Amino acid sequence: MGHGIAQVAVLAGFDVRLCDAAPGVLDRAQAQIRAGLEKTIEKGKLDAAGRDAALVRLTTASDVRAAVRDADLVIEAIPERLELKRDLFATLEDAAQASALLASNTSSLRIGAIAEGRRRPERILGMHFFNPVPVMALLEIVVHPGTSPEALEQARAIGERLGKTCIVVQGSPGFASSRLGLALGLEAIRMVEQGVATPRDIDTAMELGYRHPMGPLRLTDVVGLDVRLAIAESLHRELQSEAFRPPRLLVEMVREGRLGKKSGRGFYEW
Repeated sequence: MGHGIAQVAVLAGFDVRLCDAAPGVLDRAQAQIRAGLEKTIEKGKLDAAGRDAALVRLTTASDVRAAVRDADLVIEAIPERLELKRDLFATLEDAAQASALLASNTSSLRIGAIAEGRRRPERILGMHFFNPVPVMALLEIVVHPGTSPEALEQARAIGERLGKTCIVVQGSPGFASSRLGLALGLEAIRMVEQGVATPRDIDTAMELGYRHPMGPLRLTDVVGLDVRLAIAESLHRELQSEAFRPPRLLVEMVREGRLGKKSGRGFYEW
């Protein structure tokens, strides 16, 4: 998600500093951004001069404090674990300038829980992008009771400059998109578990019958089965709803390392 957000931001004219503690991750991210820009050229939506200008606006850093020191907006895209995000936001609040907007790309965690205890909770909100970021048009802006109207409008203006259609939702677990999308995805996994139909036929039903661009099981592979499992566990715990209890098949596949596209095997072979 991080490199996808960085790609659309440099194309929109923003100066971007991409940060990760692991240099290898940054190297791969830069290569993926370059490849993404080349695809944009192939589609006739960008020329070589635009690509080169975008790449000049992209820098990397391995130290988060140095990375955010002069930033106007910080978007985190670390794993979906509340304690990790809370620790990171404490660091961000300490290292970034007071006027900086601090945003989480979380797809399920309560923004209020991330902002709790921070000195400037009014500058904290969610900016939930969708994968792949350069292709997907939606940006879900998630607010908590302490988010200021100014922060919301700033996030909306940035989202529109990135070429996204913005919706605003309250910080209930799972928001709107993840809650609905996950409910469909988990039910599709239960159908595979029960032998109702093959993954391909279930996906075809949703793609052709409901005009979904990608079926729920292929999407689960793209997102990552481990990510889907973590979100399901979080929503099951937070909402106390059986609709989000992780299916046995999902738990077993994650345990076996069948994580989807990133591992080469999930409901499909990649």
